[in-house]
Order: sequence, then C-alpha cells, then structure tokens
Amino acid sequence: MSSPQTSAPLDPRLLSVLVCPVTKGPLIYDREAGELISRQAGLAFPIRDGIPVMLPEEARQIS
Repeated sequence: MSSPQTSAPLDPRLLSVLVCPVTKGPLIYDREAGELISRQAGLAFPIRDGIPVMLPEEARQIS
C-alpha cells in the first residue's frame, strides 16, 4: 500500500477545476488519505507526489 502524500497539499485552484473523470461530478479532497474522493462513482483517486492520478483504473473502490 502506498503512503499518502501529506507534505505537498493540493493547490486549491487545481482542486476547484478537477472533476471525476467517470461522472464529471465534484471531488472531495481527503488530505489524511492523500486521495480525491468521488462519492457519485464510489472511487478514490490517489495523489502521488502531490499530483492527482485521475485514471479510473488507478482508483480504488469505496463504499
């Protein structure tokens, strides 16, 4: 399991323009887990080295 990236928080401007690539809906930034959450899609997209990985195949399923 990869460790969350906590040293480089996401730029709020970047977060304001990112949407879920599956639903085009809003994302929630989970700083502790180092993920962007799409509740509509039930996916958590990882943030690696301060960069969001917005590929559905890289996301983990959430309930």
